[in-house]
Amino acid sequence: MKFRRIGSAASILAMLSACGGGGSSGTGSVSTPVAATPTPTPVASTPTPTTGTGCSLRERQTWVAAQMNEWYLFPETLPASLDPAPYATLDAYVDALTATARSQRRDRYFTYVTSIAEENAYYASGETAGFGFRLALNSNTRRLFITESFEGAPALAAGIDRGAEIVSIGTTAANLRTVSDILAAEGSAGLNAALGPNTAGTARVFRVRNTNGSTFDATVTKTDFNLTPVSSRYGYKILDDNGKKVGYVNLRTFISTANDGLRDAFAALKAAGVSEVIIDLRYNGGGLVSVAENFGRLLGGNRSTSDVFGITSFRPDKSSQNSTSYFAPQPQSIAPTKVAFIGFGGSASASELLINAFIPYLGTNMALVGGNTFGKPVGQIAIDRAACDDRLRVVAFAIQNRDRSAAYYDGLATVVPRTCAASDDINFPLGDPRESSIAAALNFLGGRSCTPITASASAPGTGTGTFAAANRSLWLNERELLTPDRPSTVQREVPGAF
Repeated sequence: MKFRRIGSAASILAMLSACGGGGSSGTGSVSTPVAATPTPTPVASTPTPTTGTGCSLRERQTWVAAQMNEWYLFPETLPASLDPAPYATLDAYVDALTATARSQRRDRYFTYVTSIAEENAYYASGETAGFGFRLALNSNTRRLFITESFEGAPALAAGIDRGAEIVSIGTTAANLRTVSDILAAEGSAGLNAALGPNTAGTARVFRVRNTNGSTFDATVTKTDFNLTPVSSRYGYKILDDNGKKVGYVNLRTFISTANDGLRDAFAALKAAGVSEVIIDLRYNGGGLVSVAENFGRLLGGNRSTSDVFGITSFRPDKSSQNSTSYFAPQPQSIAPTKVAFIGFGGSASASELLINAFIPYLGTNMALVGGNTFGKPVGQIAIDRAACDDRLRVVAFAIQNRDRSAAYYDGLATVVPRTCAASDDINFPLGDPRESSIAAALNFLGGRSCTPITASASAPGTGTGTFAAANRSLWLNERELLTPDRPSTVQREVPGAF
């Protein structure tokens, strides 16, 4: 979650939410997360040791250590002292500081340092540089598939969409290498390298096999584009289930620009008079808590303003930062009698917050469909060192539902009352009732039988190694969303994105 990415931070940041971003700039105070208020009131933080004002590695390391000691949700796991000298990068030092919590699977690379500019651009508008598709890898067969392509991005313009397979990659048609050969020689790290840096202007030639078996070569160049959180093709639909209208909403990521798309979606569902809904979060890695709260309001038309949506809890010495958010029905809100949430290993943070919030109210009238989710019941605040473009995302709070439940480090399949196992069937478009997960969701809503999800089906990683190695739960049945060892902001929130 990220502070308001599940909450937020002041000039330390603004309000990030459940996972969540915010916008800010600043020096290091933390703002109180207040769900109903767009920008929380800054609260001065406890003075921290002098860390210097420069951007040398040692000064940045000292600054990170000071913030961790002040805000980390699991202070008992931090080393009593840790000499920064042996660590050649800031990332390596953060890895060492959080090693114990990671070994306990409480912080699976949730604490990290990123770029202020990059993160602000993404959370404000979805701005990123890339080909504009989402990739999933079958390691056993060494095959790489497109699970989704984004509107307004280069891949879709080149005719590459869900269900297609990338057979070969090269910088020119003359040096194409098969995905199988790259994986055999260099593993997934080689595959990430073959896709090139996340900078506009990076071009690659892809040999693509369509679902009908035909192949073609396409040269695709990474460009800057704004990710659309609610797809214009399948972001919301009214499905027919044997004459009954069922609403369908697919959200890619919890960023600020999602709010208008969600309001439009629910206005359409309300106009259609639906009372049963499918919420598709299968690839949604999280984002702003404020957007998750807005989603909850739109889905909670029968909830009162005294009904708790979520409880944010910091460590005991920071309890003054604790807050409670409540439902607040909107003009577009619906009052569903049954909800099917589609999720897999890539569904994390704000996605899990939203699902968990409805368990006390819907009980067995809701289900998790697909596979087990990632397992991230904690959120980060953002602390900025503006002179160095450093933003420390530090795990600082837990997020609970009305019943104070947040025990899903092993994924939501362990706590949601009803579950229905299904695959992510890329042979059909998202939003298509023939697709396996959507079909299973319709079966649940229609009172038909389904097979429960086993919690181990998407069990989190052990917490050792790099981000990708420690988070092998980003999977979709036999495929897993391709993830770099050090993912960018968009790759954390939109897993598999390149």
